[in-house]
Amino acid sequence: MPNAIWRGAISFGLVTIPVSVFSAENRKELSFHMLDRRDQAPVRNQRVNSETGEEVPWDEIVKGYEYEEGRWVTLSDDDFRAANVKATQTIDILGAVCREEVPVEYFSKPYYLSPDKAGRKAYALLREALRGDGRVAVAKIVIRTRQHLALLVPEGDALLLELVRYPYELRSTHDLDLPESDVAALGVTDAELAMARQLVAAMEATWDPADEAYRDTYRDDLLALIKQKAEGVEPSPPPPPAEKPEGEVIDIMALLKQSIEDRSAGSG
Repeated sequence: MPNAIWRGAISFGLVTIPVSVFSAENRKELSFHMLDRRDQAPVRNQRVNSETGEEVPWDEIVKGYEYEEGRWVTLSDDDFRAANVKATQTIDILGAVCREEVPVEYFSKPYYLSPDKAGRKAYALLREALRGDGRVAVAKIVIRTRQHLALLVPEGDALLLELVRYPYELRSTHDLDLPESDVAALGVTDAELAMARQLVAAMEATWDPADEAYRDTYRDDLLALIKQKAEGVEPSPPPPPAEKPEGEVIDIMALLKQSIEDRSAGSG
């Protein structure tokens, strides 16, 4: 059983559901260390007092907020809880929205919600009510020292707690040089659009995260290279990236036709 990162309750209406929050991620990123090139000894990160230059042990480190230049207020875990006890112990549901209404760029990090024994029936009721209406619940939760906006999403037997970004955390697209919605003004023809749709239709697939095509091939290749170097074999240098001739005019229609032919040949 994984360790819960948060324990409290979902609160909606007069209903309270005691739950625990578990990370839904299982990160297996390769871990690299900083080494001294001369003897390959690991290089340590030290916590150093900026005034004295002395290393500071973990048990002497506290959180602080600089409310005026050079003036700090230190805060303990009890202080964070005392600021708003209710906020730190409940997942407050603010409303229920259609799942499709939330743009994908708002999604940030997934967690699983697991009910305590006393909350299993209410948990199932909330899950099925959301699923039946095709909705997700918008909520707020405080994890550690920060309040997050979140969605409660029914996924199989679970309620997924998906942290979402606040609007101020997203940059506007106004400063980007993007092609306008009027594609005709860009010279896109009806024939090109029909061909592009045909290509997308040819790429239709069923989402299956276990599919071999969705493997992290870069990680696999990097591990193979590490094994090769550990055995004393230096890998071949990578080929230089292909360069595109400057000012090359791309025939979109020809590329679309070739792509469809390649897809058809591959599926045949």
